[in-house]
Amino acid sequence: MPVDPGIAVLLDLIAQSGYPPMHEGTPETARRGFRAMTVDSVQPDQVVAVDDVVDTTVAGVPVRVYRPAASGPVPTLVYLHGGGFVIGDLDTHDQTCRRLCSGAELVVVSVDYRLAPEHPWPAAVDDALAVARAVADDLDAYGGAGQGLGVGGDSAGGNLAAVLAQELRDQVTGQLLIYPAVDPGGDYASRTENAEGYFLEAATMLWFFAHYVPTLAEDASVLADPRLAPLHGDLDGVAPAVVVTAELDPLRDEGEAYADALRAAGVEVDAVRYDSLVHGFIDMGVLSPAAASAVDDVVDRAKRLLHRTHG
Repeated sequence: MPVDPGIAVLLDLIAQSGYPPMHEGTPETARRGFRAMTVDSVQPDQVVAVDDVVDTTVAGVPVRVYRPAASGPVPTLVYLHGGGFVIGDLDTHDQTCRRLCSGAELVVVSVDYRLAPEHPWPAAVDDALAVARAVADDLDAYGGAGQGLGVGGDSAGGNLAAVLAQELRDQVTGQLLIYPAVDPGGDYASRTENAEGYFLEAATMLWFFAHYVPTLAEDASVLADPRLAPLHGDLDGVAPAVVVTAELDPLRDEGEAYADALRAAGVEVDAVRYDSLVHGFIDMGVLSPAAASAVDDVVDRAKRLLHRTHG
């Protein structure tokens, strides 16, 4: 399908901006640009209301904890933001976490894991694991013991969430993977079909991974490490999953391959592809009714998964 009209406007603005593509700049420039597209574009009346938001630390890692206006205990979701392991922070994904907290009735713990290139792989994995383990050991302080622990994330965060679901398979009870990057060394048609012009570009993906794994050129064997490429991990007994993909996303096919691999391992999977949408649509609802509808659907699927598996 052709790209959604609302998203096409955004893509045209980016193409005509005169700014060089992300992969031609520095991480600092990319971080500022990403914040401009996310944090700086949210008006006060657009902020999704939740009952309580607190910035704190868990296992020495900065986090932001969102609590819904719910009576009684609810599931807890540890959320890892996207951004290619190089950009993104608690603020860039504030609206996404608010939507999940409010709409899916979850306590959301958003993790400000360390970024590359200052902190290359596996620093992000180590931070995510430290937080998830600490939250799992103290669920009474979050959504409530007995309600379970979900992990989730978008893009790079989806990668980290998939790793957590494997590493903590005896504690994680649901996983929400939004256009996850799960097989950086794989060969997929969607990477060619959607290589340029659809927000996330193939050259930018290479730029992200060059920063995240600077030793990749010298040691390609790391591409089979499940803590980098969860598609190559042991999927037996991992938690039920919602796997979200977008039609015009270079990561589409590997996300769907991961859903297939989970099913082959006997894992219950709710996989959904949103046609006409691009990578990053989770933040594009203001411009695109189709993206807004997809986000609402993702939140509903997360609620069904996590409340059913945790309740």
